[in-house]
Amino acid sequence: VQLQASGGGLVQAWGSPTLSCAASGRTFSSYATGWFRQAPGKEREFVAAISWSGGTTWYTDSVKGRFTISRDNAKNTVYLQMNSLKPEDTAVYYCAADRERAPRKAVAVHDFGSWGQGTKVTVSS
Repeated sequence: VQLQASGGGLVQAWGSPTLSCAASGRTFSSYATGWFRQAPGKEREFVAAISWSGGTTWYTDSVKGRFTISRDNAKNTVYLQMNSLKPEDTAVYYCAADRERAPRKAVAVHDFGSWGQGTKVTVSS
């Protein structure tokens, strides 16, 4: 499966953009999909993920209540609705697919593969 993130750009603080992760490949709907981000000079970190069915979601604490992950398997797309953005949310956002089909709540970078190119989100204060 190949993934491509889009929807980033320059956003004012407290803005509400939605990122999209478009997938190619017939097996996309069989895997959990996650969003990660990497700020300048920092390591890539987990943001949110969603199970293959969309029935289970999990988030890092810093975005709980502000970000919402969802998916439309008919469109081979996963979304990240971002609300109440803060300057510290500035980063390049990546989507990736879980390497395993086993039901789990993976959060580690090495648990995911098929990384897309990422989309940059810059939050201005």
